[in-house]
Amino acid sequence: MEGRTDPETVGETHAGRSDILHRVFVNKSVTLENIKCYGFDMDYTLAIYKSPEYEGLGFEMLRDRLVSIGYPHELLRYSYDPAYPTRGLVYDSTYGNLLKVDSHGNILVGTHGFIYLTGAEIQEYYPNRFIQRDDTERFYILNTLFNLSETYLYACLVDYFTSSTRYRNCTLGFKHGDLFMSYKSMFQDVRDAMNYLHETDSLKERTLKNLEKYVIKDPRIPELLSRIKSVAKVFLATNSDYNYTEGIMKYLLDFPAGSKNPKKSWRSYFDLVVVDTRKPLFFAEGTVLRQVDTNTGKLRIGTYTGDLQHGTVYSGGSSDIICDLLDVRGKEILYVGDHIFGDILKSKKRQGWKTFLVVPELVKELQVWTEKISMFEELRQLDIYLAEVHKHLDSGILSGSDISLIQAKIKKMTFGVDLCYGKMGSLLRCGATKTLFASQLLRYADLYAASCLNLLNYPITYLFRAPSVLRLCQCDGDNCGLDNCAQDSIAIRMET
Repeated sequence: MEGRTDPETVGETHAGRSDILHRVFVNKSVTLENIKCYGFDMDYTLAIYKSPEYEGLGFEMLRDRLVSIGYPHELLRYSYDPAYPTRGLVYDSTYGNLLKVDSHGNILVGTHGFIYLTGAEIQEYYPNRFIQRDDTERFYILNTLFNLSETYLYACLVDYFTSSTRYRNCTLGFKHGDLFMSYKSMFQDVRDAMNYLHETDSLKERTLKNLEKYVIKDPRIPELLSRIKSVAKVFLATNSDYNYTEGIMKYLLDFPAGSKNPKKSWRSYFDLVVVDTRKPLFFAEGTVLRQVDTNTGKLRIGTYTGDLQHGTVYSGGSSDIICDLLDVRGKEILYVGDHIFGDILKSKKRQGWKTFLVVPELVKELQVWTEKISMFEELRQLDIYLAEVHKHLDSGILSGSDISLIQAKIKKMTFGVDLCYGKMGSLLRCGATKTLFASQLLRYADLYAASCLNLLNYPITYLFRAPSVLRLCQCDGDNCGLDNCAQDSIAIRMET
């Protein structure tokens, strides 16, 4: 492959990269020149839904579904508040709490409805302020952007039943006469409502009826796909069905005559299109690969076993079949998606693909980081002060310095910083501690950015080089405050 050598283009590339919001961030080095195939998810990757309009639509439909199956009509007074939820929270179906945790299950923040849990309350609910994340029957991780409306609805339900005089608060739920409404049953009802929206395609139908309201149409999308396709193979792999994919992709890629982008079919931007992938199953044994009749949207009978046919749309299959059809393997593929589990973790662990995670929340994260840099610096200095206090102490010292005032100040400042992001704080951190989402991002995403379109700001042969890290201290990796600590940064890593 050869990179672009046109001076104007190169100048534009570096100009776009000067804005931190347009950068690509690096955890593990990736040489684009070695990438022979790019894979894209559709929802929240190529198709960016407008926020908070789309989450608001999802919330309203979930709320209305609950009311239609018998929940109190008073729930209709709640409307979506984008300042409350963040991705990566854990819902405790036993006690109805929403929790922000780190990668080990240590609880960083907790709420019951819209009320913060105090330290004593967290200790009472969860001895040692810790949860067993692998107890998936009890703890449900709300990791996707589609989960945001669901996250807020859990808080609304707990808030309503807690404040209603008709219901008596119990440890595991609420009681009204002979009726007991447990947190677990509420959780199941919300999950069933979410499945109902997807199975009946009601959310998709509402979206397709008003694409301009809910989906961002960006002329740079066909530009990105065209540039990549000139040097590598490109495929689309989405869990959505063909009819919805057709509607969304036509909207995104079909531009009128006379525009910057030439008029051509959206499918021509891809070497392979696969719908109904059922990720993460797609990255394991997968399902039967079938051809889609693009005239009717129906699946053709039988399993497709032939060679790749350009312009054909397939349904199901697996990542192994994708590799065979496109004649590519493992690290030759860069897969771009928004789902930390369904897209990134599974493609990395099971296939060894290079991964690019789309994190739209980075816009807010970087905005707060830039605007509140003085607060982050003060927190860092307090951490350093605590480290210096204990620097020369050993086991011969029976009583240390009183650091309670410093600890209280750190706690107060951390809370103030978190509120700059919203009610549940930052997606990536709570003070100096990385969240579960951040830990997964650092471990499984080779690259990440606020948008896949940020790739336009780099030559197609670019080397994304991860920073060299030399850890000299023996901290637990959560920012000890020392100058030589590799984790001593609330900022996220950027390309070099």
